[in-house]
Amino acid sequence: MEMKMTDDKSKLLRSLTIDRSASKVERPKSRWLPISATIVACVVAFAAFGAYEFRRQDPPKETAPQIAQQSAAQPQTPQPPAPNSKAAGNLAASGYVVARRKATVAAEITGKVVEVFIDEGMTVTDGQVVARLDSVLAERDYELARSRVETADAAVAAITADLEDATRIMSRVQTLSQKNFATEADLTKAQARVGVLSAQLRQAQSQFETARIDAKRSASMLDKHQIRAPFAGVVIDRSAQPGEMISPMSVGGYTRTGICTIVDMDSIEIEVDVNEAFIGRVAPGGAVNAMLDAYPDWTIPASVIAIVPTANREKATVKVRIRFEKKDPRILPDMAVKVNFLGDAKTKGATETTAAN
Repeated sequence: MEMKMTDDKSKLLRSLTIDRSASKVERPKSRWLPISATIVACVVAFAAFGAYEFRRQDPPKETAPQIAQQSAAQPQTPQPPAPNSKAAGNLAASGYVVARRKATVAAEITGKVVEVFIDEGMTVTDGQVVARLDSVLAERDYELARSRVETADAAVAAITADLEDATRIMSRVQTLSQKNFATEADLTKAQARVGVLSAQLRQAQSQFETARIDAKRSASMLDKHQIRAPFAGVVIDRSAQPGEMISPMSVGGYTRTGICTIVDMDSIEIEVDVNEAFIGRVAPGGAVNAMLDAYPDWTIPASVIAIVPTANREKATVKVRIRFEKKDPRILPDMAVKVNFLGDAKTKGATETTAAN
């Protein structure tokens, strides 16, 4: 009995032992089997993707008979030359409305503003008084100058009368001297008096001319206290008020240098900057369509006045002046505007001839 139990225990122990030779053989198979399966799957996927791309990028080629039939059915037409990109379409540019005659009206002298007769939007004529300065001292100077003129004129008249009397006396003395009724001393005295009065008359006349010139100067200074418009136009800015000091030069403080700004509306035009690469497509007199940003649906006919003969190095542009064919009160200075250059007939004809050749 004990012998049988010993045999059972030995069998049980042998069943629990690990066969290392079998594990060495089976381990490589269990490790490389999944890796091989993965590699085969990748190869199959790449092959399928390559076949799909080849079919998509390489369409089936037509056979030679099919190509011959299509060429016979469709007659070949001559292809027109590709148009020049610069000649296609209209050249566009942007700029601003400017006034060729625009002036800030100022006084030629320093003074205090007493009255201002204008306001923004008012139309003025050439020479119209727009403001007046304090002219009390100038009026007094003018009155004094006129008084000097009158005094010099009276002196000339008095000396002229004395000279005429001295001339008659000298004539009588000469007659008496010839008849021996007057001495040589009397004749010399009469002649000397005439000479002295003649010199005094010339001096008085010179003083009269000086006084008259001084009176004109005083009148001009008095007139400078009335500031006038240099030309006809519209007032766009009023910068001075009554009671302010005004001067032709800035002296600091609250002294102004101008009364108002006047613009001649008949001189307004357009200035645009055109890229220098396209300036060859612009010619003086060429037709232009202008569109103000304020009125985008309004097309204004215009034409090129001139191309300013200089270029802007920083912006690589050339300035072009454009005139409005019709003036309109809605067109105001400094408005933004866009233009389309339509080209002239000569340029268009040359382009058509080149394309035909």
